[in-house]
Amino acid sequence: MKKLLALLLAVMMIVSFAACGSKDDDKQNEVVVNTTILKEADDKMLNTYSVIAVNPEAPFEDADKNPVTDVIINTAGAEALYQWLVSKEALDMAGKYGVEEYGSNLFYVKEDAPVYEGEIAQATEETKAIRLSTTTSVKDSGLLGKLLPEFENKYGYKVEVYSAGTGKSIANAKMGNADIILVHSKSQEEAFINAGFAKVVNGFTAERTSFIYNYYVLCGPSEDPAGVKNAATVTDAFKLIADGKHKFISRGDASGTHTKEISLWPAELGITADAASFANYTEWYTSANTGMGACLVMAEESDAYILTDKATFLTFVSNDGVMN
Repeated sequence: MKKLLALLLAVMMIVSFAACGSKDDDKQNEVVVNTTILKEADDKMLNTYSVIAVNPEAPFEDADKNPVTDVIINTAGAEALYQWLVSKEALDMAGKYGVEEYGSNLFYVKEDAPVYEGEIAQATEETKAIRLSTTTSVKDSGLLGKLLPEFENKYGYKVEVYSAGTGKSIANAKMGNADIILVHSKSQEEAFINAGFAKVVNGFTAERTSFIYNYYVLCGPSEDPAGVKNAATVTDAFKLIADGKHKFISRGDASGTHTKEISLWPAELGITADAASFANYTEWYTSANTGMGACLVMAEESDAYILTDKATFLTFVSNDGVMN
């Protein structure tokens, strides 16, 4: 009996030590994201998203500007998705997205956003496949993963998502590879419309509807070697980064985020989308030419500064610095 009790006691001690060791291992393996928000809530950091349906009669062209023929645009499907995105159901979902999980709004609904109250057509065999060309921010933040299943289940459509920077997403639509776009760069959106690539959807008066927004945030290592956290404005913060030649990760992909970033550097630097414009700054300025999630990982690994939309950044932190 004494031997049995001793054996049981020994087993309990082994299990206890193993459990403690497991907890210690978990603690050691815990991922802590060092990149943090250093500058936000500046008027110049507003980030507005717009939806635009593609004109089936547009002058489609390939990457070399050669005409592309035999393009078929799913106008009925594009209209249905466009109308639903600005319906009360979708706007409520977008406005509430992330609040419970992240403790903060990832997106806000514009006060002047139109609310579509008309009927939305159910999918047919001919219209059920919709090609959406959009930005990485609405995908990496998880917003599309929240919204699209609701739309698909209710109306029978299947949305095929192409996700890239705004510039690439718009270029994809110009080649006839999208029925609808959801992007966030006003100047590029206006150029797209003026070139004849957009159409007015039934129930609306203009080609483009801006309906949700969030904010860009300037992030960097928590140590903040450039001292940008105490800068009076975001443009002052960018000047501090440049003056100190602190590492900075740029999207470099003609995305809405990249376009915004370029506008924030001191004019005398002459930084544009042209690689030659920052050839003398490569010691500290990295043009990644990739999506927001990948750029955040690069910034974290290299203790660099970065401009990002707040929604993707909060998702990045929540995922312990891992982006799929």
